[in-house]
Amino acid sequence: MAKGYIIARVSIHDEEAYKAYAELARLAMEKHGARILARGGRFTALEGPCRPRNVILEFESFDAAVRYWNSSDYQTARARRLGAADIELCAVEGI
Repeated sequence: MAKGYIIARVSIHDEEAYKAYAELARLAMEKHGARILARGGRFTALEGPCRPRNVILEFESFDAAVRYWNSSDYQTARARRLGAADIELCAVEGI
């Protein structure tokens, strides 16, 4: 079965609120079996615009990645993030 990934590109505006979100999101990740492949760290724009924070999460499947995002655990975390950051999130099926 192909793995599933969530890719996030983030610009943080409120560090304190984002920290509260990140802690709740980490708990949701643990509960839903996410493996963090990238979180922050160095980056460079190779083509097109970039955001200063980039995250890649791996899940057992695409459906598991989508279930994580839809879970009440993650949605509780997400509510803490709203207004604290601009974010682009997508779920991707691996090969």
